Amino acid sequence: MTADDPVASFEAQRPRLVRLACRMLGSRSDAEDVVQSAWIRWMGTDRGEVRSVPAFLARVVTRLCLDEMKSARARREIYVGAWLPEPVLDRAEEDIDGDDLTLTLMLALERLSPLERAAFLLHDVFGMPLDAVADTLGRKGPAVRQLAARARRHVREARPRFPVDRAEGERIAKAFFAATASGDLTALRGLLAENAELRSDGGGKVLAFPNPVRGIERLLRLYASLSRKWGSAWAEMIEPVWIDGLPGYISRERGAILQTTALAIECGRVVGIYVTRNPDKLQRVPRPASGAVDRDALAPIDDAVEGPGSGPQEHQAEAAARQRQAGRQWRT
Repeated sequence: MTADDPVASFEAQRPRLVRLACRMLGSRSDAEDVVQSAWIRWMGTDRGEVRSVPAFLARVVTRLCLDEMKSARARREIYVGAWLPEPVLDRAEEDIDGDDLTLTLMLALERLSPLERAAFLLHDVFGMPLDAVADTLGRKGPAVRQLAARARRHVREARPRFPVDRAEGERIAKAFFAATASGDLTALRGLLAENAELRSDGGGKVLAFPNPVRGIERLLRLYASLSRKWGSAWAEMIEPVWIDGLPGYISRERGAILQTTALAIECGRVVGIYVTRNPDKLQRVPRPASGAVDRDALAPIDDAVEGPGSGPQEHQAEAAARQRQAGRQWRT
């Protein structure tokens, strides 16, 4: 591909560049900012010297992402509660070549160093030759091979051994929502794996559990508590969707809190529940018509999880205090 028409050549690559940046940063808004910076650099480049537009632009975006990741990691050190990547709805990405990165793999990538993450994404996901990856990262070929190999070992266990069929995934997601919304614990027990885990991301702006909730019994107590406290049908499903390769849905709680829920499924059972509630991460999620807002929607759930194991009490109290403060600010 040549750069005869700089606008057309860049726009042809934009969807792929956004996808790459989003996978690097875990944030669609940050990814679009990076791609816009790449556009500015592209327009100031001597394009006659560019041999391959896709390779050149991928190199620019990757290097910008590596710079951005330094500040992004610093921001996550002070992030309130669990952090989840911004949900990408599969149906909203139909014009972009897909990849096999699920949300669980994205979380595994968070444990990698920035260079390992870049090497893995560029080579294993986006198919860039190792010599081109080495040039992009400013490293020698053997070093890049080691980076990619280490990354591969780290994410191997996060890959689903038995990918769920689309129809089966949608059936389980709908059944999971119906069981949790109605408080049907018998049906919910039949859907959950023994080692199931829930993570919720509120970013300190809306209520979310500060630590993962692990184990089927604790999850059953949690949903039983929600049902007792708020009654039946306390949640409303807006739309079933696929989120970063996982079946799930968009829902709203008591007319106030919009959220996405993605489910990791193995052997017909739910092993991971990933709930994104931070409104900053839901800007691109379709919003229903405004309903009545429950002003208690941001109040802490005092008895949602009983027993030990939900994390240090001091951390929970601190996070809850921040969330209450966020609620007061929201009300004003």
